[in-house]
Amino acid sequence: MSANETRTVSDGVAKLRMQDPEVRTFAHLLVNVSLVSVVNFTVWFAVTFWVYLETGSVFAAGVISGIFLVAMVSTGVWFGSLVDHHRKKTVMQASAAVSLAFYAAALGLYVTTPAAVWTEPANVRLWALVLLVMAGVMAGNVRGIAMTTVVTALFDESRRDRANGLVGTTSGISHLVTSVISGLLVASSGMLGVLIIAVAVLAAAVVHLHRLQVPESLAEAAAAGEPKKVDLRGTLRLVSQIPGMWALIGFTLLNNLLGGGLMALADPYGLSLMSVQAWGFAWGGISVFMILGGLVVAKRGVGRNPLRTLLVVNLTMWAATFVLPIQHSVVLLVAGFAIYLFVMPFAEAAEQTVLQKVVPYERQGRVVGFAHSVEMVAAPLTAFLISPLTEFVFQPFMTDGAGAELIGGWFGTGPARGIALVLMLLAVLGLGLTAVALASRQYRTMSRHYLDGAADEDQRAAGGEPVADAAVGQPEPTLVGAPA
Repeated sequence: MSANETRTVSDGVAKLRMQDPEVRTFAHLLVNVSLVSVVNFTVWFAVTFWVYLETGSVFAAGVISGIFLVAMVSTGVWFGSLVDHHRKKTVMQASAAVSLAFYAAALGLYVTTPAAVWTEPANVRLWALVLLVMAGVMAGNVRGIAMTTVVTALFDESRRDRANGLVGTTSGISHLVTSVISGLLVASSGMLGVLIIAVAVLAAAVVHLHRLQVPESLAEAAAAGEPKKVDLRGTLRLVSQIPGMWALIGFTLLNNLLGGGLMALADPYGLSLMSVQAWGFAWGGISVFMILGGLVVAKRGVGRNPLRTLLVVNLTMWAATFVLPIQHSVVLLVAGFAIYLFVMPFAEAAEQTVLQKVVPYERQGRVVGFAHSVEMVAAPLTAFLISPLTEFVFQPFMTDGAGAELIGGWFGTGPARGIALVLMLLAVLGLGLTAVALASRQYRTMSRHYLDGAADEDQRAAGGEPVADAAVGQPEPTLVGAPA
């Protein structure tokens, strides 16, 4: 991160008016997590760009997305257990060290392999490199789960949505930096420069965390005294006891079913419109809007009803997805993704705020990890299916097939318009899903219960009675996790 970006994070932290040791700890962790996120996003963007450019295969790019999402599904609960049963600093250090080891191994494989090998989509060395890189990226996901619980430990309930917005701001900064870096590095040196930088930055992050002193609230494991096991059965029991939690997970699962397709096709579509360098710079500029969105959340929060915020934001995101590929236009592409990224921090902060409220602190790592795993379970299937479906059905359909004859006159023809058609179909399905959820009786019931619970807390606070923090005790039965 640059000095200006670091000041942006530090200024936002200062506005939360926490005690000095906690402010310093939170600022240091945000900067450290941002540095590692820069590396992980850079590697992720770069390997997707690089494989697509080397092989020319949309299918190969989609498989990479599928591998990543399968790994997320299979590791979430375990990662959450690590976060609950170990000190946050220890877990974050271990995460960086493991990523460092995988990136170093990938660098060794890359420099010892002839360049011609990378143009073969079925070559074992190519996919060995992809797996090593993805393992390094995956190890960094432990930090995301850990940061959710760090916010719970350091912030009181009334400030967590703003803290979550600040965390979203660091994600935007990471996207801004990495999209530019990855495009330039891939264009100039393939994966070599990417992996060298990854090794150097991860090593620096390990040293920085080693020297960081943490306050007492983070000095012990959240689940200290419990048996050190994943305890999936106990996690399932707890999720079932929290009103609305299964609804939150179910809605996000269906939404991610469609999001997996967007994830698999975004880069091939962007690269059909511009060079890899331009695409990297475009993502850098677009990511400014994610930073702005995160700062707005940090200042304003997500409102009294985060459930409604989550659904309205999803409507906006899918509407933007529908508009961006209507014509083969760089302007529409950039504008659509700018809107998408601006509202994304609102959705993430709304979901995290609910989880931090209703899930006991000592179980948050496992519940958050489980929720992420279940929510992502549909996305790998979409990513694996959508890429070959696009390449072997929709691209020919819009090149010299019936689609080119029917709508090609105004929509355009060619392989890129096949990708665009799939993106628009995904957006229509996403809009329909979210609209049904927003209009459902179950959503209205859940939203009313959530607001009643918030009103009861306000009344108790006004009367001078202490308001219990549900995140560090049992969740209140009137608080609801999410819309259906």
